[in-house]
Amino acid sequence: MLTLVDYIVIVVYLVGVAALGIYMGGRQRSTSDYFLGSRNLPWWAVCFSVVATETSTLTIISVPAIAYGGSMTFLQITGGYLLGRLAVSVFFLPEYFKGNLTTAYAFLGRRFGDRMRMTASVTFMVTRLLADGVRLFATAIPLKVIADSAGLTLFGAPVTYLQIIVLLGIVTVIYTMIGGIRAVVWMDVIQMILYLGGGLLAIVLLVQIIPQGGWSEAAAAGKFRILDFGMGGSFADWITQPYVFITALVGGGIFSMASHGTDQLIVQRLLTCRNVQDSRKALVGSAVVVAAQFALFLMVGALLWVHYAGQSPDALGLSRADEIFPKYMIEGLPAGLSGLLLAGILAAAMSTLSSSLNSLASSTMMDLYERLIRRPLADTRALRLSRWMTLAWGGLFVVFASLFEDTQNPIVELGLAIASFTYGGLLGAFLLGLLVARARESDAILAFIVTIGAMVGIIFGLWHHPEQGWIFTFMPGDAYIAAEGLRQVAWPWYTALGSGLAVGMGTLLSARYRLRQG
Repeated sequence: MLTLVDYIVIVVYLVGVAALGIYMGGRQRSTSDYFLGSRNLPWWAVCFSVVATETSTLTIISVPAIAYGGSMTFLQITGGYLLGRLAVSVFFLPEYFKGNLTTAYAFLGRRFGDRMRMTASVTFMVTRLLADGVRLFATAIPLKVIADSAGLTLFGAPVTYLQIIVLLGIVTVIYTMIGGIRAVVWMDVIQMILYLGGGLLAIVLLVQIIPQGGWSEAAAAGKFRILDFGMGGSFADWITQPYVFITALVGGGIFSMASHGTDQLIVQRLLTCRNVQDSRKALVGSAVVVAAQFALFLMVGALLWVHYAGQSPDALGLSRADEIFPKYMIEGLPAGLSGLLLAGILAAAMSTLSSSLNSLASSTMMDLYERLIRRPLADTRALRLSRWMTLAWGGLFVVFASLFEDTQNPIVELGLAIASFTYGGLLGAFLLGLLVARARESDAILAFIVTIGAMVGIIFGLWHHPEQGWIFTFMPGDAYIAAEGLRQVAWPWYTALGSGLAVGMGTLLSARYRLRQG
């Protein structure tokens, strides 16, 4: 059970982060200040902000769950993340800085036209609502466990996920709405230090109480296995496993190209750097830090497996594996430290949510509103509208986060899979603009829309049956999936499939211009 000291730590954190965020944001005079920090932020702060933005609560509570139920092969994907970011730093970042662009989708507008820019922007908005809705809900999981364990009630009824989500949303919106991207970046730095410190603290405490023979038991169970080449199985076995080496390296690399080269959530941070060289340092450095983070929280999961003697979540009285680390925070830590570690979870969630709010508001303002009204706005009016847009997106996040309460899958995989619906089309559109000189706006839009539709069909409908092979059955029930032993294409391949389809289709469509000229 949490003590009064733990609750004080959590409350002080929530109040303090809002006040400090407003203070560090400084005075905003224009949308350039509000969305880009006047392009004058140090690269190392941007690096930490990128890491904090992509990490979220999913890393802190769901990555340990992956190691608890399996091994550390998830770490292989960080090799792909590094390759993908290197590609972005070479091919994408020079284009963004050369044109002094304000959003990632301004490149598509310059290359193809405003219709393509707005299409990509709207797609980004829908993706962020769904993917970060998962992340916001993830934060409510440990807080709900706390509330239920303590018997806390609100208006005579148990505390609900929705009430927790609303509280987190309010606190985050306050400093994001007032302080802009500068507040977001500097608070990300502080929050990353807090949640990394919490993970290190958990490892130190778990190591001290590990039973004799615990390390050898974990090793014998494969908990410390990192490399999995997927050898000896069929093609279906290989392509349906998300963390085998080739899948992690190639699929993870292409996924990282999309997430860090075409997603305004990350690109906006890179555009706050002083120049392209600083932006490259921030981007490549973030891959190294993320690898260390994954290793840290995977180790937490392996140590928790030893601590709880490998018991299943059901045996521990839990409904999902994601609740195992929160359970340890509540029951296994000294007074005050539980509150500190839970504050670290809040820090991760609020850093991601604040980043999403600011990037969504920037894309709405610059990619949609300014394109539609086709006239310049005074700085004061534009800044006021941007803040109202931030508030509106905060309300939408609360609604979307409440949609994921019933899912039983590890939520880190759910969050990554949601982004895969659109990342392939987005990356394909960018690559089409860079690689195919004769491609026009109509080619890019048609290829983009068809790709998203195809990915919906693949993700929801394409399954491998152990006897019938590959079949198409749209959204089969969980009972049918389990009974028939159905498997899907592993999520890291979704972006690769989508981007390949978009580039291929766009190239074929653009070939008709050469045929006409011939």
